[in-house]
Amino acid sequence: MSTTDQHQYQQEIEMEKTAKKRQANDNCMMEVEIVNGIKGKVKQHSAKKKAKNVQGGEQRKISVPAHRYSPLKENWIKIFTPITEHLKLQVRFNVKTRNVEIRTAPETPDISYLQKAADFVKAFICGFEVEDALALLRLDDLFVESFEIQDVRQQMKGDHQFRAIGRLAGKGGRTKFTIENVTKTRIVIADTKIHILGSYQNIQLARRAICNLILGSPPSKVYGQLRNIASKISERF
Repeated sequence: MSTTDQHQYQQEIEMEKTAKKRQANDNCMMEVEIVNGIKGKVKQHSAKKKAKNVQGGEQRKISVPAHRYSPLKENWIKIFTPITEHLKLQVRFNVKTRNVEIRTAPETPDISYLQKAADFVKAFICGFEVEDALALLRLDDLFVESFEIQDVRQQMKGDHQFRAIGRLAGKGGRTKFTIENVTKTRIVIADTKIHILGSYQNIQLARRAICNLILGSPPSKVYGQLRNIASKISERF
């Protein structure tokens, strides 16, 4: 091999290495995505992984409380469409049992989609907007954590509870909105129950801020702590 050929061969190797590095960096950047303000890992689609075909018969039932009937009816098309068209599942609302019933079909590509669809519907029943709940279908590592105000402070009752709820929401919902933005989560305050949708790490951040507010910490102090922790996490990654 001549000197010119050797030089050209080395250049080709270097170019191939650079391309591989660039592809690896692109893959790392694509691992995390934000959907409607909620941060989570992008679903990985492996070409080598075979689809787990399902013959049908598996199902999940989600009970619907009376106060969620109207919202469910109004948003049924938004709920029905992604479950049937994207996950290839069957879904219906059973009026007698007052349950949303989700069932696998022969064309369902993966049985894990059944649980994803159930989590999506449960999130909506908890009070999350359909657009926020859809993140459970589009991103991995997301879930909903729920707890009562009394889980944080057992002796809190009556007016004290209402004041705590007021501190969580803030004037015009500002406090809740700030916590959601900083932690990349979504929060629903339903009476004395709190639901948080997000990744495990972000849920812990949001829950800590909420608990501090329930225990009486000033919102300004909670904001400062949140931003410090969030900036450290972003620097780490």
